[in-house]
Amino acid sequence: MTARIGVITFPGSLDDRDAQRAIRMAGAEPVVLWHGTHDLDGVDALVLPGGFSYGDYLRAGAIAALAPIMTEVKSAAASGMPILGICNGFQMLVEAHLLPGGLIRNANQQFIRRDQRLRVENASTAWTSEFTVGDEIVIPLKNADGGFTADAETLKRVEGEGLVAFRYLGVNPNGSLDDIAGLTNERGNVVGLMPHPEHAVEEGFGPNTPLAMRSGTDGLGFFTSAIAAVVSAAA
Repeated sequence: MTARIGVITFPGSLDDRDAQRAIRMAGAEPVVLWHGTHDLDGVDALVLPGGFSYGDYLRAGAIAALAPIMTEVKSAAASGMPILGICNGFQMLVEAHLLPGGLIRNANQQFIRRDQRLRVENASTAWTSEFTVGDEIVIPLKNADGGFTADAETLKRVEGEGLVAFRYLGVNPNGSLDDIAGLTNERGNVVGLMPHPEHAVEEGFGPNTPLAMRSGTDGLGFFTSAIAAVVSAAA
């Protein structure tokens, strides 16, 4: 079967086309979805892309979390559908209470853009099964509101229940507690992270590596993991 992965476009999304391209390169069919509808078009998985939905008014992702299609996103999450939130999409997932904690202004109060080293902390999710715990990967990062925060009780639960999917390595770029770069829910079908895996899927266009400039493709594993999860669920 060919997995169909929906990418939801919100007003202010700017990485939706990149996510569609990454899905296609991974071997799945990208499906364009619109924030103002209640139609998921029968997709097998979902991506909430990066950008500045609704101009990041109120809080980043706060208005998008109330968009009509988010009713269906919540139902899909409850049913076990693989859902990935990237940067602004991660912000939507925490604002919709599909992932714990919150995301606040970067500690240095500046927009950050860099190739970021990450360590894989959980390889048992629908979006990380192609990795191994302890893997070090490089994924482009670009955000202004990327600082993960939580109260002490929530942070203890996140750490204790293995909900940290990725941690920053080398540099904590935005002041995130415990160097947390990405989270999963308890079931492992919903994952959110600040770096952008869709920008590291093709040689010549990704991060630099010791082998060659712009040759990094570590982001491809996110999408091939989701395809494997969909195929396995359908078997």
